[in-house]
Amino acid sequence: MDPVTRLGVVGCGLMGSGIAEVAARSGIDVRVAEATPDALEAGRRRLTASLDRGVRRAKLSEEQRDQALARLSFTHDLSDMADRQFVIEAVAENRDIKTDVLRILDKAVEDPAAVLATNTSSIPVVDLAVVTERPAQVIGMHFFNPVPVQQLVELIPALLTSADTVQRTRDFAEQLGKQAIQAPDRSGFVVNALLVPYLLSAVRMVESGAAQPEDIDRGMELGCAHPMGPLRLLDLIGLDTAQAVAESMYEEFKEPLYAPPALLRRMVAAGHLGRKSGRGFHTYDG
Repeated sequence: MDPVTRLGVVGCGLMGSGIAEVAARSGIDVRVAEATPDALEAGRRRLTASLDRGVRRAKLSEEQRDQALARLSFTHDLSDMADRQFVIEAVAENRDIKTDVLRILDKAVEDPAAVLATNTSSIPVVDLAVVTERPAQVIGMHFFNPVPVQQLVELIPALLTSADTVQRTRDFAEQLGKQAIQAPDRSGFVVNALLVPYLLSAVRMVESGAAQPEDIDRGMELGCAHPMGPLRLLDLIGLDTAQAVAESMYEEFKEPLYAPPALLRRMVAAGHLGRKSGRGFHTYDG
């Protein structure tokens, strides 16, 4: 199959900007959409800063950075996705927001064979596919944070996703230099179905006073050779995102291990979201 040369990315937060960066560095023309001019400018700054870090760390040359930036364009109008061959939505982990975006993309993207992928980390893909008139071209494509570093992509076909769409998406993941696994279309897929109960158990351990966050994280890093302890990982993911994922999984399975602990809910309500707010289970400068 022909490689993707024109990609659309909707959402330029941590995940969307990472996806756009990886694609631009892979030689793909990338159009990024955000809801407002302010959000778009923040996304542009995030992308530029990440590419600049790559230069400082000798991961890419100044020429490669400039070439990647030249492949990026920005818009806050989803009708500008009309000519895209492949579009990935990476907006907030909220069912209503995602379905609204996919409905608009379904009408905006002119090629009826174009793939509409969702970067959802927990919402069943079939629930999103059925709001479009092209459910056979809708698939889950779940990247991991930080996208430029993490090699895994979960491919999640819905019941209505065509075999051709699955293959095109697998080929596209390889084009980005990623490794793909296929996951079932059930909330949490493969990785989060295993990871979320572990992360929530760490929160419950703090909540009960059994151990301090620093000791929990050091224990898993030094005792189990994890690169990052569960509470630092939650801070990296974003506590609001983790709560949304857990709620989606609990809604589907009613498994108590998936229910967000009260401490997690209260930290989110207080705005202690992790790295992006400067404070979560740990505190962060800058």
